[in-house]
Amino acid sequence: RLTEQLQEINNLIRSKIAVDEENARLKNEFSNLNQKFKDKSQELKDTEECAQKKEEQNRLVIKNLEKENKGLNTCCAGLLNDLEKLRNQEAQWKTEKSGNDARIKILETDLAEAREQMKELRSICSNLSSQVAVKQEELSQKDCDVIKAKKELQELQNLYGQNTEHTAQQAELIKQLQALNTD
Repeated sequence: RLTEQLQEINNLIRSKIAVDEENARLKNEFSNLNQKFKDKSQELKDTEECAQKKEEQNRLVIKNLEKENKGLNTCCAGLLNDLEKLRNQEAQWKTEKSGNDARIKILETDLAEAREQMKELRSICSNLSSQVAVKQEELSQKDCDVIKAKKELQELQNLYGQNTEHTAQQAELIKQLQALNTD
């Protein structure tokens, strides 16, 4: 009986050690996931800031291009008096406008790509948040298991103490009985 209890105590201690190791591993994994989450959050923030800067630059470029176009239109209107100059100016204006439109398209494409990257990063951050929540739940469950195992271990240690005391009393009674028997 005592051997069984000692075996059971040893099993519970091994179980507690395994749970503690799993707990430490989960805490480490949680820490790693948390760091990844922070890194991705920072990456998202940086990407958003970069996209804002690009948007601002695009606005300025578009504004400048619009001003440039206005200047070209004014120039063309002013050159209507001279037909020969108008033809030369018109060819130049068409070339510049084509270049400006191409630049605007490139900037719009860059902006669309930056927005797509932001969506992907948000999705990654959302997935990481879900993983962190799951790991926190697992960690909480493991903590509960550890507390339960500690209680069971305490109860077994109390029973072991009582059994030891009871065994000592029995040994004392046996000695007394042997003494009485000898007498």
